[in-house]
Amino acid sequence: MFIDRLLAAGDEAGPTLAIDDTFRSLTYKQVTALSGAMRDLVDRRSSGSRVGILLPASGAFAATFFGTLWAGRTPIPLNLLLNSEELQTVVDDAGLECIFTIRHFEKTVAPLSARAIFLEDLPLKRKAFMKLLSGPPRPPVVDPEDVAVILYTSGTTAKPKGVQLTYRNLMSDCEGAVAALGDSLSGDNRFLNVLPPFHVFGLTACVLLPVLLKATVFALPRFHPIDAVKTIAAKGVTLMIAIPSMYAAMLKMKSAHRDMFRTVRVAMSGGEPLPESVARAFDERFGVKLHQGYGLTETSPVISVCTPSRCKDGTVGRALPNVELRIVGPAGETLGVRADGEILVRGPVIMKGYFNKPEETAKVIDADGWFHTGDMGFLDEEGFLTISGRLKEMLIVSGENVYPREIEAVLEQHPAVLQAAVIGVADESRGEVPVAFVLCAEGKEVTEAELRRFARQSLGGFKVPRRIHAAHELPMGPTGKILKRKLRELLAAGDASEPHDPGGG
Repeated sequence: MFIDRLLAAGDEAGPTLAIDDTFRSLTYKQVTALSGAMRDLVDRRSSGSRVGILLPASGAFAATFFGTLWAGRTPIPLNLLLNSEELQTVVDDAGLECIFTIRHFEKTVAPLSARAIFLEDLPLKRKAFMKLLSGPPRPPVVDPEDVAVILYTSGTTAKPKGVQLTYRNLMSDCEGAVAALGDSLSGDNRFLNVLPPFHVFGLTACVLLPVLLKATVFALPRFHPIDAVKTIAAKGVTLMIAIPSMYAAMLKMKSAHRDMFRTVRVAMSGGEPLPESVARAFDERFGVKLHQGYGLTETSPVISVCTPSRCKDGTVGRALPNVELRIVGPAGETLGVRADGEILVRGPVIMKGYFNKPEETAKVIDADGWFHTGDMGFLDEEGFLTISGRLKEMLIVSGENVYPREIEAVLEQHPAVLQAAVIGVADESRGEVPVAFVLCAEGKEVTEAELRRFARQSLGGFKVPRRIHAAHELPMGPTGKILKRKLRELLAAGDASEPHDPGGG
């Protein structure tokens, strides 16, 4: 299915630049040839049905990923930021016999039970050239319901689970995104890829979708705001996809200016809530409006998206054309317009299930095919979705339900605050109280007392954070999400036990 699309791109857009990863530039003809060479190598050097890939965003990742599919195997993109012990957990769960990687990760893979195959040691140039001469082998016959890839969750609170995404899941998500974005994707599409391919957002949006569009991808194996902005300006990027913390990092660049973003038609934000302060500052300074999307690994990932033609500030857009949304209350009853409840999703983008975990799968996908996201939100009269928080993160303050995201959104409206994170702390009289951590915008300062007064203008007294701590940075997980577990550990260790002035630092 995806190999058919790759072959079509090789035939129809052969000379077109497919991937530039700062180390090498590959046309679609070359990517096809290299993927064919990798197909033979995967077939000869691996015996298992699942193949590990430990590579950054690059032409090498794309060729290895497509080559693995071409060989009729299931690729398992591995998290580049995990240590050996954490990777071994994934290796054991997936039953990996081998991992394709590079020498940069030699020390990390050395202790693993899976055999490491280093790309530097493979005769890729000769094999790729021979493929160009002899013609590519036929793509494997696959059923749309076959598992195309297994992506492991980050495992920040528990052991990672393998999310099985089928060919139908991934193709439906790509096609739904293309339909939703419409004219925004017409003409010459030049993607900026700063997302790791072990994350579903990076895989679907920056590896698979560009092939369907025969687009050019400028991949940065490691995100750095200076490199990202320079690439946007120099390469004429038209579509950028990133997480909020990456956009926030670009805002800190004093040398960045509006003209560097002149070619950008679409800028998508996902992975975590987009602070209003970041969206506002990006628009004001660079003339680029950030559009939020929403999704999970289990949904391939895009569920809904704001587009340049259909957007409401503060929302994550409307559902893709092939996706159903439903908001339910505690008893599972369907709620009406603007009523806050758990977000349920149904459609062809929903995962096949967690690998070897039928009980875990049954907990999140009900008998009618609805996936229970664990996120809270509401739909407005036009079907735009607003996220209010995580069901598991909900605090109970003096018997009242409080969602951290509501408090974070208010704090982020303050002009000095770039990003906020709120957690719950046990309290003898109230059960729990909210405690906030804030990251101030470059050159801005604000006192805790001022922030508390600001919060009271929009929040009930019980929702106002009991304490507000300054943070030089917020702890991020491998996919860019704020690790609230780490914030709780800081409090427990006493590193942030005393309130102090944000920005006073």
